[in-house]
Parts: sequence; structure tokens; C-alpha cells
Amino acid sequence: MTLRTLPMIDRVGDAFFALDTDFRFTYLNEQAEALLERSRQELIGRVMWDEFPETVETQFPDGFYQAMDEQVAVSFEVYHTPLDTWFEARAWPAENGLSVSMRDVTDRKERETKLARNTAVVEAIQDGVVTLDDNNRILSINATIEGVFDIDAESVHGEHVEMLLEHANVDPEDTVRVGRALSDVDVGNSQLRTLELPYTDASGDARVADVRVVPIDHGSANLACIARDVTDQREYERIVTSLHEVTRWLLDSNDPEEICAIAVHAGGDLLDLPICGVWLLDDEYGYLDPVAGTAGAHEEFGGLPRFRPGEGLVWDVFESGDLAHFDDLLEVEGLYNPETPIRSEVIAPIGTHGVLMTGSKRPNDFDETDLDLLSTLVENTRAALDRAIREQVLKERSDQLERQTDRLEAVADILSNDLKHQLETVETALEEDDEPADWEFPLANDTVSTTLDRVEHLVDDVREFARNATAVGPRTRIDLEAAIQEAIDGSSLEQPAIVVDADATLRADRERFTHLLETVFDDTAARADGPVTVQVGLLGVEDPGSNTRGFFLMDDAAEIPPIDHDRVVTLEFENGDGSGERGLGLALARAIAEAHDWSLSVTNGQHGGTRIEIRDVTTLERHA
Repeated sequence: MTLRTLPMIDRVGDAFFALDTDFRFTYLNEQAEALLERSRQELIGRVMWDEFPETVETQFPDGFYQAMDEQVAVSFEVYHTPLDTWFEARAWPAENGLSVSMRDVTDRKERETKLARNTAVVEAIQDGVVTLDDNNRILSINATIEGVFDIDAESVHGEHVEMLLEHANVDPEDTVRVGRALSDVDVGNSQLRTLELPYTDASGDARVADVRVVPIDHGSANLACIARDVTDQREYERIVTSLHEVTRWLLDSNDPEEICAIAVHAGGDLLDLPICGVWLLDDEYGYLDPVAGTAGAHEEFGGLPRFRPGEGLVWDVFESGDLAHFDDLLEVEGLYNPETPIRSEVIAPIGTHGVLMTGSKRPNDFDETDLDLLSTLVENTRAALDRAIREQVLKERSDQLERQTDRLEAVADILSNDLKHQLETVETALEEDDEPADWEFPLANDTVSTTLDRVEHLVDDVREFARNATAVGPRTRIDLEAAIQEAIDGSSLEQPAIVVDADATLRADRERFTHLLETVFDDTAARADGPVTVQVGLLGVEDPGSNTRGFFLMDDAAEIPPIDHDRVVTLEFENGDGSGERGLGLALARAIAEAHDWSLSVTNGQHGGTRIEIRDVTTLERHA
């Protein structure tokens, strides 16, 4: 470097200094003096590393030694801490050492840092980002877009955005919508455009994206499209909407079993829970009884089990009243079936009604969304069952009152007619005894006594029939043959011949059962014209699994015609002469049988006579 060049170097805007081969300062321009905050007189002849020891820990030594040893120009960036400034340092070999210039590049470094930070943010977010130039050509795509569509950023750089839409199988009409949104934002009609865009990902799955188009100022990029996958969100919204429809179906039903079937259908088809079932508590027996299940559940288990108190996780969860979620049943103790193929399971109590259970052969197969939707379904099912049971009880009470009203009206008619007939009989008997010579107290007359006995029996029948059909008192063990003898003694049947094929016992309300038999025997007496034989036999006791077991009473009195078999057990039935001699008759016997959950039917014997069958007596047991 010559002195002639010094004035020109002084006028250079960059800081400049020269070093000899021992790294002593030989020259500094004014900018270098200002940068180093030392004058030329202080530094010339001094070794750089001695005067500025902090530079030893920077890129300066490596760069300077490389330029000196290899006689090549080097360039590197260095941060000046006191000035909070970035410099680009350049060193090149000179005749007797090195020439060094330093340029302030802080602004550029800040732009690069900001760009790198923005790029890192774009790459870090899970939303897909595409930047476009003013011709809607792709300048960049982030890693999310690359992964979703299995494409490389370099392969689409410079391509028109329509190429990416085609790659995503976007419908032509939706492509036009995207073009309009880009145009609106590009010309400044809007600062934001949003649209929902169906597309297909690299796996061929149909997805939905929420796309936002915004203006940006980043180099040559002036538009950005941010796409967020909302497929799961839309599916969740669809399911919630469908659950509202399912709730309407649930609340429209009055049948608990139908409600459970609807819930299982919703669990299987709507929530994609193929192995799903509902168990309801049987109030009489106290176990959880399966009432509905998906086809997948039946195929997997060949039928759903019944859970008794203390059996398995199902009963524990039902008693706790809180939904339980098991990620892996291999890690759970107390399983009902330790060999179950089910790995993950959810058990949700339906209030006090029962439980809904769903399972999967894969562990960890249920997430929070599944639990949330399942809880909604179960709560709606509980509300529907509450309502159905309330309405069922109200309907039963209403039907019961209606039946009782009809019964009382019919009883009133019969009572009126029968009492009228009996009183006419008494009046006739009294009129026949009008001769003073033959007069005696009318009530001693056999006809009058019989008539009044009949009135008393009729009143007993009315009182019995007017009772609630379900009003059965405590059931006790009754000997059938003894009960028959007691009923004959209390009936109007005189000295019948009783043939008991096989004796047995049963459980019933003793008073009402006796009244049932008395009513049957009174009906036999009304049809008898002379001595009567009554045969008693058992039904269905030879088959231990039979649910139609019971007994029959067959007499050889006048037959009830087949045309009257169904009518004779109703209150509408009357004797052919209209006298009403039978009173309530077999209608009362049937009412008492039904109060015990039995059935009563009338038929004819094989060789004549009338046969009364009482079935569904599940407690009937033959004597040893």
C-alpha cells in the first residue's frame, strides 16, 4: 500500500486497516478508528491480538491465518458485541501482510434472521402453507404440504397453483372458488378470504381443509394460502348432529328394548363401535340382562352373557355409576372372561337402568372424543328410558283404571240384573204362601233361603272381582287336593265325585285361589242336572323345562258349547235365558288366575263335559 492510495482509502465508507506479517497494524482509515475507538497513533506498530484480546475468541484468527498461509482472500461474518453490530470481514494477502475491510451487515442479518424465523415457524406449524407470486405461481410450500401430498417443494416451485389443486383432486367448481378468492385478495378487494375445500391426500383418503387466503409482503411472494385439516372436526360435528337425530328417535319410542336397540345402532354405525351392547337391570331377578347388541358383538361372543351381582367389571362399574375406560384389559384384574379377545373397553352406566358396553380387539382404541360422544349417547338413552318407563307406568295405571271402570260397570249391570232376578224369586215365593191356613215365616221357605244364599254368593263375587287384578297377597305353599276339597265345601256343588289323577303343591294367595276354585265349581253346579264327577289332572309336569305347567278340572255336567268357550270367561256373557244365574262366573275365575300371572281357558273333554285348564303355574310341583 502506498501513501498515494491513503487519501482514497480514507474516503471509503467501510472500515479498513492493514496488518504486517506479524499482525501489527500498519494502517487504519477514519472509519476503522471510529469502529475500534482507537487512534492511528495508538495502534500502528501494535499487534492486533495484544490490543484486542477479545478478538482471539472470534473468527478473526482462523480467517487471517488462512489468508496469510494460503495467500487467498477470505470472507467471514463476525458479531461486534460492544456495538451490537454484525460485520462482514474480508481479508486478502498484500505485499507485506494483509489488507482487511469490515462492512456493517446488521440490517441484512436481521432480515435473514427474521426470514429464517418465519420459515421455521411456517415449517413448525401443522397447517399447510403455500406462498404465491403475483401470477399465482408457487414460490414455496412447507413440510406439511409436502407430507400430505407426498411431493417435494422443489418439484412444484414455479408451477401454477392449479397444478397443486389437480394433484389434490379438488373438484373443478371448488378450483374456480379458489381462483376467485386469490383474485379478491390480490387486487385488494379483501384482506381475507376463507373457504372449505374437500380434497384427497396422498393415501387416497377424502379430507376437508379450511383454507384462508391472505396478502403478504415477502420478497416476490404476495399471497399466502394457509390450509388447516378440519376433517375430524367436521366428522365430529356431523356425528353430534346425527346424535341429535338419534335422540329424537329415542324420545319418540315408548319401548325400553327398542330404545336400547336404537342406542346400539347409533353406537355401531354412527360412532363406529362394531362391538357394542346394552344390558338392563332385571328388577325381579336382580341381574343385568342383555337386551340389544350389534352384529359384531353377537358374532364375536355367540350371544351376550348375563351379569349377576359381583360378576366382572360390568357389575362393578354399574354399581359405581361412573363411566370406566380400560386401555388394555391384559393389565386389568377381575375380568368376567379372562380369555376375552377384547383388549380395550368402555363401560358406561345408563343411570340406574343398566349399562352400555363397547370393546375393541386393539389396545388403546378409544380416545377422548370417543368417550365424549359415548357419554352423550348414554345420557340421551338414560333420559329416553326414564321417560319411557314413566309413560309406561302412567299407561299401565290408565289402562288399569279403564279396565277397572269397565269391570265395575259390567259388575253393576250383572249385580242389578241378578239381584232383580233373585228378588223376583223371593216375591214369587211369598205370593205362593198367601193362604192363611198354610202360612209360615217366608224366610224358612227353601226357595227363599236358596235365593238369599245365591245373593250372598253374588255379593262375594262382586267384592272379589272389584279388587285390583294385580292385588295378590302373600303366596304360600298350598296342597292342591286339600284346596279343592275346601273349595267344594264352600261352593254350591253338592256331593260331587272327585277323581285326582296326581296330587301336587303350588304357591298362591290361599284366599283368592280358593275363591277361584269355588267359582269354577259354582259354574259346574249351574250346569249340573244330577250327580257330578270332577276329574283333576296335572299339565306339563313331566317336562322339567316346560313353562306351561298347570292343572285341569274336567266335569261331566252339561257342556259349554265351543262357540261360548271364549265368551264365557268375559263379563259380557249371559245365560241363554237371560236370567244371569251364573253371575260373574268364569270371568271371575279368569281374573284371579291372571292376577297370579296364570292363564285360564275353557275347552271340552274328549268324551264330553267341560274342561277348565289353568296354565303357566310355574311353582306347581308333583308330589313324590
